[in-house]
Amino acid sequence: MYGHHVPPTPSFAQGIRGNRREELALPRSPMLDEFRATKGNNEFRATKGNKWELKDIRGYIVEFSGDQYGSRFIQNELITATSEERQSVFDEVVPDNTLQLIQDVFGNYVIQKLFEHGTQAQKTVLANTMDGHLVYLSSNVYGCRVVQKAIECILPEQQGSFVRELEPHILKCVKDSNGNHVIQKIIERVSPERLGFVSTFVGHVYDLASHPFGCRVLQQCLRHLPDAQTRPLLDELLHNYTTNLMQDQFGNYVIQYILEHGRPDDRALIIAQLRGRMLYMARHKFASNVCEKALTFGDTDARRMLIEEIMASASKPDGITPIAALMKDQFGNYVLQRALCSAQGEQKEALVNAVRPQLLSMRRYSTAYSKHLTSIERELEKPSPSESTR
Repeated sequence: MYGHHVPPTPSFAQGIRGNRREELALPRSPMLDEFRATKGNNEFRATKGNKWELKDIRGYIVEFSGDQYGSRFIQNELITATSEERQSVFDEVVPDNTLQLIQDVFGNYVIQKLFEHGTQAQKTVLANTMDGHLVYLSSNVYGCRVVQKAIECILPEQQGSFVRELEPHILKCVKDSNGNHVIQKIIERVSPERLGFVSTFVGHVYDLASHPFGCRVLQQCLRHLPDAQTRPLLDELLHNYTTNLMQDQFGNYVIQYILEHGRPDDRALIIAQLRGRMLYMARHKFASNVCEKALTFGDTDARRMLIEEIMASASKPDGITPIAALMKDQFGNYVLQRALCSAQGEQKEALVNAVRPQLLSMRRYSTAYSKHLTSIERELEKPSPSESTR
């Protein structure tokens, strides 16, 4: 398993096992005890009467990095440290203690600061210590933060090396609560021509789009990658799974993203799947979000068509009209509000005239929907765009 060769904790540092720090660990050094007593460089050292500096803790960098106050002190000092001071910290950490600190609740921040403020040569050496451990570190709650920081700071060639190591495990990382953030960072920061792994998503689009972490990675692909890489994913999604994903707890976010940022023809494919289903989808917990996005980002004809469906006069078997059904529904009322906001001209007037008597009737006979109705009333009172410019 990756990471099982992590070096043992130095004599004065607190023990680390996986992601959990042991409370009853080895004793702190007198140096760290003195430091904690003064809470670092904001107070003077009791023994010397001067403020703490990095040179004062030489030989104790690893122990201080694993301490809440010591870590914060080193982080702050590294920002303004001289190149010699940074090198001194670097030499104590790399390579023997790097993996240990990467996985540490406080130590990981010191490693991140070294990536931010170190020389390019130091960043390269620091990243090299993660070779062979990237899958394990990416799935570690603290390690994943360091891997992301490394991706931001290392050179493109080393970014490519990171990708090659993770590539055989890409789907595992995508579905991991920590690893998915690493994959998102790679998609955001690494040149698309190095991201051949995206082609492995083909055939898994529904699985990814309906996954709590996979849906985020998929959206990152759509946000950052060229059409040549995302088109196979979009075609698989839009021609097979649109309706199902609209109603999915996580998939609806992918559909919303395409409606807001996608090509007009992709948007049209989604809106076509709403036709004939608008009343049902508008009252669905997840699909209602898609309906709102369609009413916001659809073209004029698409919005008109969807609103006409909402305004259909035919009553349901229980005698309730579609508009009344939406007004009463905990999700549908938001779609109706969006329709009132998006409608234009004669259609807006017709929609307002259809909503107003229903609103008065519901106000008169029930208080159950007062919150919904107040929001709808607010939309009715807003002037249309043509009126507001007069």
